[in-house]
Amino acid sequence: MPFIDTAPLVNQLVERELYSCLIVQHGVQILDYYREPDKKEIPLKINSCTKSILSSLVSIAIDQGIMPAPDTAISTFFPQLHTDPDPRKAQITIEQLLTMSAGFNWTEFGGQHSFPTMSKTSNWIDFVLSQPLVHEPGTVMEYNSGCSQLLATILAQTSGQSVASFAEQHLFTPLGITQYVWETDPQGVHTGGFGLQLPPSAMLQFGLLYLHKGKIDNQQYIQSSTVEHATSPLIAVDSPQKAHYGWHWWHSSFTLDSQPKVDIPYYYALGFGGQYIVVVPSYELVVTVSADRFKRKRTPLDVFRDFVVPLLENVNNTTAN
Repeated sequence: MPFIDTAPLVNQLVERELYSCLIVQHGVQILDYYREPDKKEIPLKINSCTKSILSSLVSIAIDQGIMPAPDTAISTFFPQLHTDPDPRKAQITIEQLLTMSAGFNWTEFGGQHSFPTMSKTSNWIDFVLSQPLVHEPGTVMEYNSGCSQLLATILAQTSGQSVASFAEQHLFTPLGITQYVWETDPQGVHTGGFGLQLPPSAMLQFGLLYLHKGKIDNQQYIQSSTVEHATSPLIAVDSPQKAHYGWHWWHSSFTLDSQPKVDIPYYYALGFGGQYIVVVPSYELVVTVSADRFKRKRTPLDVFRDFVVPLLENVNNTTAN
């Protein structure tokens, strides 16, 4: 398959003052764009892309038997749920946290049951677990950074390490990631749903790990079956966007206007303000985007859908002809 011509994309990136865009296709880096190349190794907020990093750590811990099976009830780690007036809470599973289908009443971006409210409390875990259930666990995805914090806490409990220390040992060091900043909650647990800062090059390496189904340099760090399950469309989502969700990974597809039309699946990490790690297996493609001036725009651009997919359309048409 021919390589993508990235020149039109670079023009769009420059015009919109995006921080970075890195693309690897067929094992070759075909775009290494930075608005300020002298700052390329400085960690940048990746916002909710943190969730997909956490997913990889949970996947590793499950693969290695450090964390129990995904169908394990979280009351194993939070025994106070056994005395909650709603008995369904004690049956919420690790997988339901990963797919954000625990059933909690949650309005992620504002209000009484939200991430901003959680972050102002002295104990985030108590806040999350105290929220009432409005859905039967496992039935409805409700975007919820509280679920991510529960997972981070379970990982710290089961591994006997901080989340960052576990990440250094099992993910960051194998990927060659040495620069990062990671916030913690009031109890000192690293934040699971946000709060991680990484250089764009680290985001790219993370995407490549998933493109290669958990393998780097012939070393399997995440079982391929775990990667496939985690990035599958496990539950349908209507908000904050219409797509599907896996284990803290989004899953969608785009349609190329060819004859016949071709539907191309892909999965991605998504962070507020325009942070993306996109993996398109059928194109052997990883695209990462970083933005740091998103407050100037009400709706951040989806660089992949708006600018990269049309380039893929050109590649597809060229191949067809």
